Formats: sequence, structure tokens, C-alpha cells
Amino acid sequence: MSKAGLEALEIAVQEVKAVISTLTEEEWTRPSGCKGWSVRDLVAHMSSNYKETVDPSPAPAEPINLPAERMMDMLVDMRDGWTNQQILDEYLTFADQAVAVLASMQEEPLASTVIPLADLGSYPMNQLADAYAFDHYCHLRHDIGHAIPAAANLPHDDAALSAALVWMLAGTPEMCAPALASCTVGVNLVFEGPAAGSYAITPPAAGATLWSVVPEANPAFASATGTAHDFVSWATKRANWSDYVTLSGNSGAQAGAAATLDALNII
Repeated sequence: MSKAGLEALEIAVQEVKAVISTLTEEEWTRPSGCKGWSVRDLVAHMSSNYKETVDPSPAPAEPINLPAERMMDMLVDMRDGWTNQQILDEYLTFADQAVAVLASMQEEPLASTVIPLADLGSYPMNQLADAYAFDHYCHLRHDIGHAIPAAANLPHDDAALSAALVWMLAGTPEMCAPALASCTVGVNLVFEGPAAGSYAITPPAAGATLWSVVPEANPAFASATGTAHDFVSWATKRANWSDYVTLSGNSGAQAGAAATLDALNII
């Protein structure tokens, strides 16, 4: 699925280029759908990630032990004094090169090499393509789309959403582990429309510590039915799940399922 993620990312990069290359000075400053960040900040986030993928900054003298989101904030903060054109140029310079780097990670021995990603968990390197595909889908359609109609009106296609889901569902057990630790009831995610499918978010088996995501519904669980496009928004805490899904099925499990949905916060 990671090669499919790479293909989705290649298309997403062209979509981002088309949108950000036409932004006016006023549009760069508009608040995005990502709380606290402007459209400019979102582009700086994406461009800085690509620059670091292609041309990593020298390692600090002392290891930086910070959450992944804070490290991303730091990269954006470093670009505060840049012009909008400099941020645009950085994205245009490094985007295609970064996709080529990610393509190299689809082949062994890199593909199956597991690397830690701060507090997000550990993943095989070939799955980084899915991470970037998710990042672009979320930031372009939901965040930049909050301010720029051309981004909001992009299609919610199967390929882009499927790649985003691969990363989100793979990351759920580790990223959400602290919040899920107080939950005991599983829930089915049922997606209708593009990237349709059913997945059971399942409590740990005896002796295990992490929850799991199974690609089929569990009849003992309540079901949260909605779209994969909206899942990208509410499962990243940009919106409330209750505004976008219908909870149904096992009535006795619905309260516990709601708590499990509350615990999802995917990065």
C-alpha cells in the first residue's frame, strides 16, 4: 500500500503546487483550518518537512527530546522572517526531490527498516510515503481549504483518501495509546463513499498493551458511520466526531464506543 501512497503523494504535490503558486499576499495571511496556523504557516510546514527529507539539518549537540508536533512548530518558527516567495520557492525546490527520496524507501533494505518518529511510534520506512500523503490530504483539503476555495473544492478521491487512511489507521495504536489506556470498549469505523470500508478499533488482547485496528467490522461493537474525508478532520481533532458520524448498533456498547472515539488524536 505504501507504493500506492507514493502515487497518491505525487498527485498531491502537483495539487499543492497549483494552489500555492496562485496565492495572493492577502491569501497567504488567512487563518487556516489548523488552529493557530495561517496558510503561510501550513505551506512552511510542508516545505520544511520536504527540505529536511532531502537535506537534513545537522544533528544538534544534544538530542532534542520533544513531541513531534513541537518539532514541526520549531521548523515553521525558523521561517518567520522569510518572505512568502521564499516559502513558495522552498516547496517548489524540494517537493519533487523529497518524493524521489520517499520512492527510494519503497525498496529493500530501506523498505522494512523500522525507524522511530518521536512520540508518534515506530514505522517501516516505506510507510513514510503514506504519512506524507496523509499530511498533504489533510493540510490541503481541510486546512488550506478552510481559507482557499480552490483547495476545498479538490476531489475526495479513493486513491488520496486510501493512502491517508493507511497512515491514520496504522498510527492509531501508538499515537493514541495514552488516551486509549483509559478506554475498554472497541468501535467500528464504517466509511461510506470514497475509500469505503469497515475497520474495528479493538482493545488489547490478554497480555498485550496496544490496541489494534482490524480491517473488518466486529458485530459486538457499536459502529460509527461517516466518510473517510470527514474522518481525516475529526480524528485529528479539527472537528468533533459527533458532528460527522452516526453511532449505531450495540446500544450497550455505544457509551464506551463514544469514549474510544474521543480518544482518537492522529498526527
